[in-house]
Amino acid sequence: MARIDEKLRLVVGEKTSKVLAEQLGLETIGDLLRHYPRRYVVRGELTDIESLLEGEEVTIFAKIESSKVRRIPGRKGSILDVIVTDGRARLGLTFFNQAWREKDMKEGRSGLFAGKVGVFKGKRQLSHPDYLLLPDGDDVASAASEFAGKYLPVYPATAKLPSWKIAQCVELAIGALENLEDPLPQEIRARLGYPELRQALRDLHEPSSLESADLARHRVTFDEALVLQLFLVQRRQQIRNSHLAKKREKSGDLLSRFDQRLPFQLTQGQKRVWREIESDLDGEHPMYRLLQGDVGSGKTIIALRAMLSLIDSGAQTALLAPTEVLAQQHLRNFRTLLGDLGESGMLGGAANSTRVEILTGSQSAHERESALASIRNGDAGIVVGTHALLSEGVEFADLGLVVVDEQHRFGVEQRDALRAKGDVPPHVLVMTATPIPRTVAMTVFGDLDVSTLDELPSGRSPITTHVVNAKNKPQHLERAWQRAREEVEAGRQVYVVAPRISSGDNSDLIRYGLRGDELALAKRLSGESDGEENEETRPSASVEELFPMLAQGPLRGLKVAILHGRLPADEKDSVMKRFSNGEIDVLVTTTVIEVGVDVSNATMMIIMDADRFGVSQLHQLRGRVGRGSHESICLLVSSADPESPAMRRLESVAGTTDGFELSRIDLEERREGDVLGSAQSGVRSHLRLLRVLRDEELIVQAREIAEEIIGSDPELKNFRALKSEVDILRDQERADYLEKK
Repeated sequence: MARIDEKLRLVVGEKTSKVLAEQLGLETIGDLLRHYPRRYVVRGELTDIESLLEGEEVTIFAKIESSKVRRIPGRKGSILDVIVTDGRARLGLTFFNQAWREKDMKEGRSGLFAGKVGVFKGKRQLSHPDYLLLPDGDDVASAASEFAGKYLPVYPATAKLPSWKIAQCVELAIGALENLEDPLPQEIRARLGYPELRQALRDLHEPSSLESADLARHRVTFDEALVLQLFLVQRRQQIRNSHLAKKREKSGDLLSRFDQRLPFQLTQGQKRVWREIESDLDGEHPMYRLLQGDVGSGKTIIALRAMLSLIDSGAQTALLAPTEVLAQQHLRNFRTLLGDLGESGMLGGAANSTRVEILTGSQSAHERESALASIRNGDAGIVVGTHALLSEGVEFADLGLVVVDEQHRFGVEQRDALRAKGDVPPHVLVMTATPIPRTVAMTVFGDLDVSTLDELPSGRSPITTHVVNAKNKPQHLERAWQRAREEVEAGRQVYVVAPRISSGDNSDLIRYGLRGDELALAKRLSGESDGEENEETRPSASVEELFPMLAQGPLRGLKVAILHGRLPADEKDSVMKRFSNGEIDVLVTTTVIEVGVDVSNATMMIIMDADRFGVSQLHQLRGRVGRGSHESICLLVSSADPESPAMRRLESVAGTTDGFELSRIDLEERREGDVLGSAQSGVRSHLRLLRVLRDEELIVQAREIAEEIIGSDPELKNFRALKSEVDILRDQERADYLEKK
């Protein structure tokens, strides 16, 4: 018998455990039992080959008549073609890049084969079917009953680890498991009507009915939600109760002088959010608040006012940005907004002003040492930086406020690393321009108070968005370049955005481990494609191809420049400065300008192969125009099929500028891990079943129970198993942060 935390080799053997670890990252019995089925296939009665209908899930008993591996002409890869017969009719079985199965598919062997009936070149086939080959002399009726009358789990699998093999391993693991401690207290289980964990795991992997599988899935999903909420509630309470913010007395007037210079009035939303932040800053505990707002809602002004408020009380402030481009943008914005109020120690600087410094990884040794000295002695009231702010050797004289921009790019441990730079815990304000549905905020940012800016400042121009079908209506793309020329001739500027830097950048296919042609073939063979070119396999535009094509073609004579993440930092900064100053007409760029880059004179954006971007990312990109008083336009160019999901996604973006609505659409279409951000690794790896929209009620319920538990037992001393799960999640966050340092 075995425990859930023991190595898999104890139950599946050394060889199989090695494959499970290499292919799926599964090392313990618990890892395997948390590798949940994607779905279940209900095997019906055995079906004659002659009666098979396209699209049906079927199980047949047949004899292998022939099997042959053939290479794909001119391409990497192979196809295993197997012909089986039930004595009256024949059926093809097709396996792509699985030549190793030929040793199983010996002529004359009989077996049960199950899958979805597809049609290829007019012939019926099963692509990558599940199968059970029978030794000679086996009772067919008994084997058929065992195979066909069950709810069979379908697991996330690989070529070397098919679903049926994983199911065999799971069966061995469940059979060997003993002394499984249930982290969910019996009182809560009874209240919610959930089975014990051992039973839930058995019902998930070996269900007797779909109802039992559904209840089991609900139980383990709730476990995920509860552990995450316990982690967040505990952390929130520790932040609030363990540390007192330094009580500061206001001695300066930078904020009031800044407000007097503002050429506009704050919106009602900005005033409301400021009252919330001001109350935090005057409180007994450090602020720990998320400021979310749609693109262009005025978050930067709020953050700057909070920084000036802390500087007035003698403290320093820091802003952490995810990229150097964005850090440089913040530096320019702050210096422009502050004017002489941000030029302390400089010729022309106002009396009793402050200094704005920047710290990035690409600075020269001299620049870095100068910045570090200014931070160390307290001359720098505002420090803008990238991850370089987190490094050793960065010492603040008195850090009072940390602002984290584009929160989804950073993890919890990274926020804490910067907080630790202060002698006492500073206030923390994190910002995101990716609107967050309530359940996402509760799931990912549950340790933060949340403020929302839901109105745009007056004077912002509307943005009109259109979808351009470059495949069916190429003349519309030609018109797009003409329109770009017209914008420039009117004194405006244009962004052209591409998904890739170079033609050799195949990042959109890497996750499949295949070239475009291989992927297309694999999808056709598996019945996922009708053989037409699709959004995944089409070559996408790159900035290195677009730049010369535009500069020498439809935009000839205009000042066209290129910008992407592989350029040296000083070159990127130079390009952005020249674009900001109006010295560049058209900027051909990647998503390096996705967040925070503000050029009010930019009124047009053309996004090439827009179907390669997510909904929220398109909304972020679109927000780079419309920052001034002129009407702006965004064109979403795509060659996707007009009726495809990709094109419907683009029409959704074109149909609304409401970021919160688009965020919900985005979340419905994609896995939460993509939406929540890769930096939230602990959260991401924990959410195996939890879906923040589908499971909204469950998340709210888990939050209430988590607050109830932490309220009675803050350290979880009486909930040993739950504490262990929370500690694992905390370790995942910490490990990911250390990995990235």
